[in-house]
Formats: sequence, structure tokens, C-alpha cells
Amino acid sequence: MSSSDPDSGRQPPRAPRPRGTFRIGTIAGSDVLVSSSWFLVAALIAFVMAPRVEQIQPGLGGWKYVVGVVFAIVLYLAVLLHEASHAVAARHYGFEVHSITLHFLGGVTAIEGEARNPRQEFWIAVVGPITSLAVGGAALALWFVTPEGLLLLTVQGLAGANILIGLLNLVPGLPLDGGRVLKAGVWKLTGRVDTGVVAAGWGGRVTALAVLVWPFVQESVTDIETTLLDMVLAFVIAMFLWTGASQAIAAARIRTRLGEVVARDLARRTLAVPDDLPLAEAIRRARDAQAGSIVTVSSDGRPLGVVDEAALRAMPEDRRPWVAVSAVTRTLEAGLRLPVTITGSELLHAIRRTPASEYLLVEPDGSVYGVLATADVERAVRAG
Repeated sequence: MSSSDPDSGRQPPRAPRPRGTFRIGTIAGSDVLVSSSWFLVAALIAFVMAPRVEQIQPGLGGWKYVVGVVFAIVLYLAVLLHEASHAVAARHYGFEVHSITLHFLGGVTAIEGEARNPRQEFWIAVVGPITSLAVGGAALALWFVTPEGLLLLTVQGLAGANILIGLLNLVPGLPLDGGRVLKAGVWKLTGRVDTGVVAAGWGGRVTALAVLVWPFVQESVTDIETTLLDMVLAFVIAMFLWTGASQAIAAARIRTRLGEVVARDLARRTLAVPDDLPLAEAIRRARDAQAGSIVTVSSDGRPLGVVDEAALRAMPEDRRPWVAVSAVTRTLEAGLRLPVTITGSELLHAIRRTPASEYLLVEPDGSVYGVLATADVERAVRAG
């Protein structure tokens, strides 16, 4: 995949920014976005660090909170390196990376498409924790040569935070990087990507439950008193993990059912009509022929478009005798012509690439077989 058009030499238009984010630049060819929730975590870090900053450098007053915010910025630069490593690895394998977003719980890299084999899945996932551990190791080495003061506090925080981030991200459960590593391993062993997703999803659910329980055993294990903040953070993180893992499991099950869908079996019988035929007459002919879809054709029989059901329903009945069928027809661009043999994940990818309510199914020789409605695909998946 490519992020630019080699023929025009111009970059494609950027996707709209998600609400609540702002762009601060680019890295590894991708937009870097910061969520508004980051300001909450920066304020939280500043509040938690303030007593320690005051202890090391007394008399700072309100500036001690500024020190905490600066540390939050430095910490999230390390998180950015973690996410950028994912982006670089994904681009190495030919995937387009739309953005890197920093948020309350860390960061996320928006990669278009999915790994085509376990090797790609493994390396795209594992480079993130490796980067965090490398940053943590470098900060640990600096620990012993950094003089006392706020700089040492920053180095200590970077070392501890990055080593912790690296190790936690290797926990084998989605949506953590370690979950994708587990997914790659199970995928390699079983030959089934969805089996790997389900295994890693359950790993994520178990991890979420462990995080939720941790505040209740923290004091007995570490002799550190559990605070209300600890319980709130544990709940937020557990919900994040449980939701991400559950969504992955649900998506894997849908893909498994989708793999059993054959476009040929769902094709609707099609009526071909001239594109200038009155819409009411086209509907009458389709009913008489018991056709479930209408395709407009040129004078030489070449398919021009497929009638859009939503547009047809929106057209008032009293206007239908006076407008041509082309008024509710979607022109057949490349993505709306699908081979009648298409199935499973290829069908899902085609629908995602060119969203539409209907697609023309064609035989290998180019002749029309029928029309595939997205609604029929959805019903088949739900019934599977």
C-alpha cells in the first residue's frame, strides 16, 4: 500500500480528525494526534508528583506542578516512540498508517488493514514493548551518572515508567501488544487467525479481572496502602481491557461466520432495464419478473449502474412515473463490481473498501450473474 499517488505525486487527503483531538505534527509519515484526555493525565501526574518535587526542590510553590506537567510531556514522548515503532513496522510490511493518537491510557496507532500472516502480526506488535524497554534501559543507565535533583527524578521516572510499560504490554491479552503476540503464536500453531484472536481476547479478559482485583490485594502484597485513586484507575484500566478484548472476540466470531458466506448463494435475481426507463415501469417489470434488484444497461447491453434500495424507498411514489430509473441508480465504479466467486474475508475487505448497499456480481467472462445486497450479507452473518 502507498500513502501517495505515484501518478499525481500528490499526497491523498487526510482523514478527518476524531473529535476531541488536535494535530501536533507527523512522525513516520503519520499524523500525531493528542486527545483532550491527555490534559487530564498530565494534571494527574503533576498532582501525584508535586509532593516529591517539593521534597527535592523546596520553595517552588506552584512551579512544582509545572515540573509535573513537563515530566508528563517527556513521558508521552517515550510513549510516542513506542507507537512510532508500530507505525514503522507496519509501513515496512506495506500497510498505510493513518495516525498515532496519544490519550489518557497511552497511545494507539491506526493501521489500515490486518496482518497477512503470523510473522507480520508478531513483529508489528512486539516492536512497541521492545522500544519501551530500550528507552527504560537507557534511562536506567543514565540513573547512575545523573546528579541529584529534578533531572534525576525525571530520569528515574522515565526508567521505571518505560520498563513498566514495556513489561505490561507483553502481558498476553488483547488489546495489549502482548495479546497480538499471543494471537500470532496461536495463529501460527493452528493456521487460523480467528482462533488466535479469541485466545488473545480471553487473555485480555483475564487480565482485566486481575487489574480489577489488584487494589484489594495490593496492601497485603506490597505493604503500600490502597487509595481511592488506585481503585478508580484500576476500574478505568480494567474496563478498557475488557471492552477491547470483548470487541476483538466478537469481531473474530463474525469473521468466522463471514468465512462461510458465499456471494453466489446470496445473489438476487436481476432485471436489466434501459437507464432512461421511467422508474415506476422498471419497478413493475421487476415485480412481474420476481427480480430482487434492478440494473441499468446501455443500448448495447453494457451494465451502467445498480438501483440503490435506499434511494428508491426515498423516492415518493407519485414521482416515480415521471423520473428515470437512473435517478436512483449508483454508477458502477470499480469497487461495485465483484466476482461471483468472492467469499469470506475477501468479501468483507471489498465491502469495507467501497461501502455500498448493492454490488454487481459478474462471472469470469464479465457477464452479469446478479446483485449482492449488503443487507443480505448482514442477515447471513447474524444467522450463522
